[in-house]
Amino acid sequence: MRTAVRLTRMRGRSVVLALIAALLFGASTPLAKRLLVAIDPLMLAAWLYLGSGIGLGIVLAIRTTLARALPTLPHRRDAFALAGAIALGGVAAPILFITGLAATAATSASLLLNFEAAFTAVFAWTFFRENVDRRIAIGMVAIVAGGIVLSLDGGSRGGSLAGTLLIVAACAAWALDNNLTRKASGADAMALACIKGVVAGSVNLAIALIADAPWPAMADVASATALGFAAYGVSLTLFVVALRELGASRTSAYFSTAPFFGALLALALSPVPATPLLLLAALLMAAGVWLHLTERHEHPHRHAPLAHVHAHVHDEHHRHSHDEAWDGTEPHTHEHVHEPLEHSHPHYPDLHHRHH
Repeated sequence: MRTAVRLTRMRGRSVVLALIAALLFGASTPLAKRLLVAIDPLMLAAWLYLGSGIGLGIVLAIRTTLARALPTLPHRRDAFALAGAIALGGVAAPILFITGLAATAATSASLLLNFEAAFTAVFAWTFFRENVDRRIAIGMVAIVAGGIVLSLDGGSRGGSLAGTLLIVAACAAWALDNNLTRKASGADAMALACIKGVVAGSVNLAIALIADAPWPAMADVASATALGFAAYGVSLTLFVVALRELGASRTSAYFSTAPFFGALLALALSPVPATPLLLLAALLMAAGVWLHLTERHEHPHRHAPLAHVHAHVHDEHHRHSHDEAWDGTEPHTHEHVHEPLEHSHPHYPDLHHRHH
């Protein structure tokens, strides 16, 4: 019972974090569109991710100094997944998205981001074998339907076919990134997001320089860096925490409200009023989120032997001894081994419940 209560509370916190991550990322689209007036798309993609990595690096340094404890870095067994996530989600996706955004209206671009959640769910259910039930599937359909309604509402705002296809391709790359990042989500979320930001931003900056993109003014660099820190760095950190506890498809369902937040901000920045279709989209998305929030997934399941590293407490899933001295502080972090275990309780696709 204690395990079920703890998992339910953890799930509630993770849902809130996923929605905040969606709010931050959704707001970035109309704001990035404004920066494109002064910054080349390749340069903007670079500084958004560099801002993410640099900003999180500063916060990590302060946190490490105060806590006198190093963050848990991704394990070497997750290196391939992390490299793929950086290449797809940190290099390819932002270049595709910012280039497509330059040829697409801000509201329309925000709405197209709905494809990321749909792609993430499809990849999670098919290639990565994450479990799903009818309620989750219907909730995802409702949220995506809300995105389609938003697209109908914003379709008249302009944009080229090439720009649309580039943004959809970026969503597919981000969807693969989400599923690959899930494999490394046991590491410190902020450290993971910092690594992705620094590496991806550096590669993107090199690509921009090779392409002879003009160097932006320092004021524009500062704006892009600040936007990247909030909309990519902080957002990704919160997303990874939610990903660890909820799995890729469920986290992306909550994160798919990002286009709604982006569309609202785009409307706020323009004189165009809200429409009945926007309200209908809000109702559909709210219904989808409610279906996910009220999910109860419980059945007898078996935990296979597993060795990994993450912050944990000694609950039903962590009954192990310590080879080194331990002062009793929880949660604590060290590499530990899970013995085979079979039981039944409400659960979600977190680090310990990723069975088919």
